[in-house]
Amino acid sequence: MRLISVLFAASLLTTVLHAESARQYSGDVYDVRTIRHMDKHPGSSELWEPYIAQWSGPHLVAAFGVKIPGKTDMGTIMASVSTDDGATWGDPVYIFDHSERHGTLQFGYANAILYKPPGHDVIWAFGMRVPMNYRHSEDGQLVGAYSADGGRSWIPVEMAMSYTGPLIVVAGIHRVMENGNPRYLLPAHRNSLRSDPQGDRSQFVLSSTTLMEWKLESHVPQPTSGPNVFLHEGNISESENPGELKMMMRTADYADERKMTDPPRAFSTISRDGGRTWSPAQQEPELWNAKSKAFYTKGANGSHLYVYNDGPANPAPGGRMALRYKIKPEGGQWSSEKTFYEAGLKNSYPTLIEVAPGDFRAVWDSGTKDRARTQIMFGKFRLAPEAK
Repeated sequence: MRLISVLFAASLLTTVLHAESARQYSGDVYDVRTIRHMDKHPGSSELWEPYIAQWSGPHLVAAFGVKIPGKTDMGTIMASVSTDDGATWGDPVYIFDHSERHGTLQFGYANAILYKPPGHDVIWAFGMRVPMNYRHSEDGQLVGAYSADGGRSWIPVEMAMSYTGPLIVVAGIHRVMENGNPRYLLPAHRNSLRSDPQGDRSQFVLSSTTLMEWKLESHVPQPTSGPNVFLHEGNISESENPGELKMMMRTADYADERKMTDPPRAFSTISRDGGRTWSPAQQEPELWNAKSKAFYTKGANGSHLYVYNDGPANPAPGGRMALRYKIKPEGGQWSSEKTFYEAGLKNSYPTLIEVAPGDFRAVWDSGTKDRARTQIMFGKFRLAPEAK
């Protein structure tokens, strides 16, 4: 009995310590919570790349990766459920389990994406899978699953793919309506140049009318002037102009992906035909990007929101620390830099959803001062329009 009491006290202390660390921060995100810490996953090397969806009302679902030691970015993808608007989170369940065998095949998974189609009582999960003998997930294939019970259990589905090349998916699905019917756009990119000198690094878009069958829509052309750029992890939203779509992309040096662009900037591209074709990429002078996923969306009030890391991707101890954001009101200019979340810890890969006009829920991966991705974080954020 004494041992049980000690273990319970230790577990409670760990929970309290995690809650305390979540509260000691500065920034405009609030009600910050730790969804999951890697001490709950013995043998894992990181918790990384979360995504969030709203089932209904205060019922939220967060998916994230549990990384395999020795792999760059491969592991298992799991989902946790909150029924009280993020105040508490249940133990996660498997979406894609790397320990599960498919005959003689075994896969590692990466980069969870969640999407709940409006009016549907299912949530879809997407990601990539690669054979376990691969070192990293740069040559992945699209994988999908759905949940009909609010994220508590998941059923895998084989995607019907007209595009059959390697891909990497990170950003979420954007829906466009055409003649009363939905058409879904999924940004993806390719980094086959890492392992093949005849490969390439390109951003492109897949499309589907069913969420199960996907085809290649088009590639994003390189800038018309200056050197080629490694365009990737694009995030599609509505543009400033009616009928246009805009994709904001993470960037790196094309020839050497370890280097940032000079200067470190996000690049964007425009589509005026529902995502079928895209304009040549161009630099966004006001938007910082240093080889790290950023989040971009147009809110219900017409303002655009960009959430990003303020530092370089890799150098320790200063890489990928604080999360910052900028707002661009409808018809206005980008605001000055504001703090989203800063706690003297490593943070990266923010993703947000708008649950009501101007009211967002956010997830990101966080760590310690010296180590990245030891926990998955949740917070709330209100988008206040900037003066024009």
